[in-house]
Amino acid sequence: MASNKSNGTLYTYPGNIHGFKAQIAARYGGTQLTIANENQFKMNETNQSEEYVRKFPTGKVPAYENDAGIYLFESNAIAHFLSNEQLRGTTLVEQSEIIQWIEYSEREIYPVSTTLVYPCMGILQFNKSHNEHAKAELKLILQLLNDYLRTRTYLVGERITLADITIVCDLLLLFEWIIEPCMRDTHPNLTRWFLTLINQKEFQTVIGTNFQLCEKTAIFDAKKFAELSHRNHVPQTQPRPKDLSQHSHEHVEEVKSKKEKKSAKEEQKPATKSKEKEQKEDDNTNAGDDETDEVYANEPKQKDPFADMPKPTFNMDEFKRVYSNEDTAEKAIPYFWTNFDKQHCSIWFCEYKYPEDLTQIFMTCNLISGFFQRLDKLRKHAFASMCVFGENNNNTIAGIWIWRGHELAFEVKDYYCLFRCFILFY
Repeated sequence: MASNKSNGTLYTYPGNIHGFKAQIAARYGGTQLTIANENQFKMNETNQSEEYVRKFPTGKVPAYENDAGIYLFESNAIAHFLSNEQLRGTTLVEQSEIIQWIEYSEREIYPVSTTLVYPCMGILQFNKSHNEHAKAELKLILQLLNDYLRTRTYLVGERITLADITIVCDLLLLFEWIIEPCMRDTHPNLTRWFLTLINQKEFQTVIGTNFQLCEKTAIFDAKKFAELSHRNHVPQTQPRPKDLSQHSHEHVEEVKSKKEKKSAKEEQKPATKSKEKEQKEDDNTNAGDDETDEVYANEPKQKDPFADMPKPTFNMDEFKRVYSNEDTAEKAIPYFWTNFDKQHCSIWFCEYKYPEDLTQIFMTCNLISGFFQRLDKLRKHAFASMCVFGENNNNTIAGIWIWRGHELAFEVKDYYCLFRCFILFY
């Protein structure tokens, strides 16, 4: 029978809250766990190697292996394996309740955390409607936990379990970036429970002893997002290629590394910026869609690659008006085929290249919004209908594009292409 007492290795990176779960569980469980060092594991290199994928087919991080030949991925599964009877629950009811809270955290708390925190880190595009929805969801989550913990020390039973470990880890970023003092004051039971746990030696050994609670709710940094997006040439939901559920944490480490290198280079350069420009760069207190638009508007102007193409007879704007205001089947489609100029326009089918990296539906919608924003200059020359198909943790993006010319418009516009495109008609 497989045992968790064999020497084991966890592949993760500093600051990965998913890895925290396994490490804390191992501390309580008394299991032997070694964290892979930099020579053994490099994010976005090691986890993409053939050897790693052979052991862990998803290529996700964290991942675990031990001397007994056990290979595990997904943080909750690893934490369960490394824990003891107390953490897993001593009765069937306790075990079921622990699973209940773990799933609640995964499906409710973590998606809200990524939506609210990642834009502040500059690794996810700010979306006002998603942000407002997440803030409303956060209020419900905090109130639910506060009410539940009014008469309880821990979530399940009278001792710490995997339920506590999981939810604390998924709340870490929220308590660090979003939940400011006034919010903590109105949720005293939740705050008491959270502080009690992060001050346990088993937690502090993993997350550190200097965890800083949020003093003021962070806001979206549009300039940082635009800078990181261009420098990394990948969308905010890459690379896991994902999980915003986990990919975003992976991306954080990559962004930090590149940011540190850039800072070092900038320190060697003479200060040539004018006072006026410095003042403009410092003025970043109001985040939102308007500021993002300003950043993109200040990008170097490039010649419109469609300018030299022959003008088609197909009126794209008129078709869009018909499509928006008339019945699609009865009016819009007949109008399209009657007026389509196949000599100067083309029709393409596009599908997302990395569906295995998509998790929550609203995150996938966020990705489409960011993609459209980056391609906004195609508006005069293209029409698109993109859809999300599937469900949470099993979805993809596909759609139809119509644009001027017979070349791949994304290449023409010099934008990175996240989609596999096939020409259907020209």
